[in-house]
Amino acid sequence: MRATRSAKRPSPPLLFQLAAHPLRWRLLAELAHGDRRVRELTTALGEPQSLVSYHLRRLRATEIVSTRRSSHDGRDAYYRLNLERYGELLVQGGGALHPGLRLVQPDVDFRRGRRRIRVLFLCTGNSARSQIAEALLQRLSEERIDAFSAGSKPKPLHPNAVRVLRERGIDGSSCYPKHLSVFARRRFDYVITLCDRVREVCPEFPGGAETIHWSIADPAAQAGSDADTYPAFVQTAADLETRIGFLLHQIHDRHATQEVIRT
Repeated sequence: MRATRSAKRPSPPLLFQLAAHPLRWRLLAELAHGDRRVRELTTALGEPQSLVSYHLRRLRATEIVSTRRSSHDGRDAYYRLNLERYGELLVQGGGALHPGLRLVQPDVDFRRGRRRIRVLFLCTGNSARSQIAEALLQRLSEERIDAFSAGSKPKPLHPNAVRVLRERGIDGSSCYPKHLSVFARRRFDYVITLCDRVREVCPEFPGGAETIHWSIADPAAQAGSDADTYPAFVQTAADLETRIGFLLHQIHDRHATQEVIRT
């Protein structure tokens, strides 16, 4: 008996349509490692800027990629891969093919006995973003990762940074700003810049740390009273929490592979 097919031919899910293009896939892969400027993407891909910009517009139209102006140079823009949006479309794509295709995130397991991972977050003032990131990474990794933070021009810790952490059950009252020179001779596995300005002056750290850039606006630079600017801190903390959640999977995958190679 000949099987019957529906007269209507469904289109491939949106994510598969976009990611199937070789250049867009390379763009997504590059942005998966951190936020990038157009000129960095054109250099990495070896393609003309007009072509790269065209495909970035396609990705932005579906909110897989977003952009924000650089706080270091307003003529520049940083592009970011929205991993949550990508994950939503990936789940939808699997379900569109077969209801039995369910994507489940693996548990992140940092086993006892493994060398502790060290992560340094950097921004300009070390008064908000990097302090929040340090505290969130410690909490989300259940203190199995050593997190630190510093700034190129340290300023007093912003009260809203303490408040936004307190609302997550984290006591940030004992945090204090530190200059990045404090860590100049220390080894890290990851150095993550959260500020476009500090990225330009970030020194090299011993040990070949992997460098990642997250272009995040400084909530402490907002004008107004602490009450007026608090929503910006809430948004910054939410953004960092999302990014750190994905970072944990990245760290787990990388170092679990290294453990297998050693054994």
